[in-house]
Amino acid sequence: MLQFPADPAAHLAVNVLDASSLLAAFGALGIAVVLFAETGLLVGFFLPGDSLLFTAGLLCVPGATRGPQLHLWQVIPAALVGALVGAQVGYLIGRRGGRALLARTRRRSLLEGVARAEELLGRYGHGKAIVLARFIPVVRTVLNPLCGVLEVPVRSFTFWQVTGGAVWTVGVVLAGYGLGSSIPGIDRYLLPIIGLVVVVSVFPIVLELFRARKARRHGGDV
Repeated sequence: MLQFPADPAAHLAVNVLDASSLLAAFGALGIAVVLFAETGLLVGFFLPGDSLLFTAGLLCVPGATRGPQLHLWQVIPAALVGALVGAQVGYLIGRRGGRALLARTRRRSLLEGVARAEELLGRYGHGKAIVLARFIPVVRTVLNPLCGVLEVPVRSFTFWQVTGGAVWTVGVVLAGYGLGSSIPGIDRYLLPIIGLVVVVSVFPIVLELFRARKARRHGGDV
């Protein structure tokens, strides 16, 4: 069964990679800060955006878990503010910092994220790529500054990032809330469910890698 710290002093040892730990320590404010860092700052690429939103939705169901009680009227606005403001800040950083900002990193996961983001932009165009990127970890971190680097028109970027950000944040929170409302004793299965959410969120990257490898293989056979 999922355990949350009962002692406020335990909040001093917050695990930033654990959605439950973050929510127990900071509540809705933590959601806004984490999503802002994940979508606006390159250093936040490792943060658990999907699992954080899903767990927050579960914690909004009265009595569903033994964790802190959250409320949809707090969680959804906090998630929207963090995700939407973060994306806009990331875009401005890319616009001012240029490609050198992305090229400076040596982290393989970030470099792969940049490659996937560029592939999404090239394959689907600005609008669809910006919306799809919201659902792909790491890619949603690097796509925003990359759009700034590529000088995507600010009005177009803002419209699509707000659309994608709203669908992503509200959709994942409500998915968690809906599951918590329909399954009694959901906290007994919370860790496996969160693990499944993480796997599902990574699946688009794996699928894109498979497609790219298959395309290169077929191209080599011609």
